[in-house]
Amino acid sequence: MTSPAGTPAPTPMPWRLARVEDGWLETRTARTVVLEVPGWPGHAAGQHVDVRLTAADGYTATRTYSVASAPEPGRLVLTVQLVGDGEVSPWLVEEARAGDELEVRGPIGGWFRWSAEMPEPVLLVAGGSGVVPLMAMLRERQRTRSSTPFHLVYSARTPDHVFYTNELHAMAVTASGLRIDRLYSRGGLPDDARPPGRLRPGDLPPVDAFPAPPLVYCCGPSGFVEAATRLLLDGGHDSGAIRTERFGPSS
Repeated sequence: MTSPAGTPAPTPMPWRLARVEDGWLETRTARTVVLEVPGWPGHAAGQHVDVRLTAADGYTATRTYSVASAPEPGRLVLTVQLVGDGEVSPWLVEEARAGDELEVRGPIGGWFRWSAEMPEPVLLVAGGSGVVPLMAMLRERQRTRSSTPFHLVYSARTPDHVFYTNELHAMAVTASGLRIDRLYSRGGLPDDARPPGRLRPGDLPPVDAFPAPPLVYCCGPSGFVEAATRLLLDGGHDSGAIRTERFGPSS
C-alpha cells in the first residue's frame, strides 16, 4: 500500500503488552496508573497512547489517553478520569491492580509535544484533566534540569478536583523559573482573591509577561480550549505559537 504521494505507507504501530506496576487515586474519580511496557521505545512529553482491553470472550475496547510521565523507555504513567458508563476508564480507575495486563500502542502525536531543546518560554493552560499531558512537560523540565521559563495556569472545578496536588506544590516551591496559578470554576478556597468562575480576561498572562514570545500548550474540554484561545489572542499571543488539544467525554 502507498500513500497519496506515492511513497510507502508508514508501518502500523504495534500493540505492546503492558503490565500494571502501581496505581493511586489523584481525586475521588481519577487515578494514576503506572505501566511496565517491555520494548517501549519512549515518548515525547505531550504525546498520547491507545489503550486496549480484551475481555474473556474476545471483545475489545480501545480508548486514547495522554501520557503523564516524562520520557522513559519501558515505562508509562497514565492518569485517567472516570467516565461512569465507559468501557475502559472504569477498569483503569476502579479495578486494575498490580500484575494486571492490557495493551498499549504509540506514542502518538507530533505537534503537541515539548522537549528541553526548544528554547522558547512556555505557557501551559490546563482545563480539568487536560493537565495530564502538561504534567508530562513539567516532569520533563524537571528531569532535564531545564531553566526554560514555565508558567502553568490550571483551572479545575474545586480544589478537590486538582490532580497532582502535592507534586505541583513541591514544584512551585523548589523549581526556579516556574510559576503555577490555580483557578477554580465552581468553588475555591476561602482566601482566594479570584472568585470562582470560568476563564475571564486577566486569567491568562499576555505575551509581554514573558522574556520572549512563549510557546503555548492548551489542553482541556472543547469549550475551555476555545475560550482560552480567544483570551490568548486578545493578550497578543501569535496564533502560530498556540498548540491545542481538546477532548469530549472519553470512556
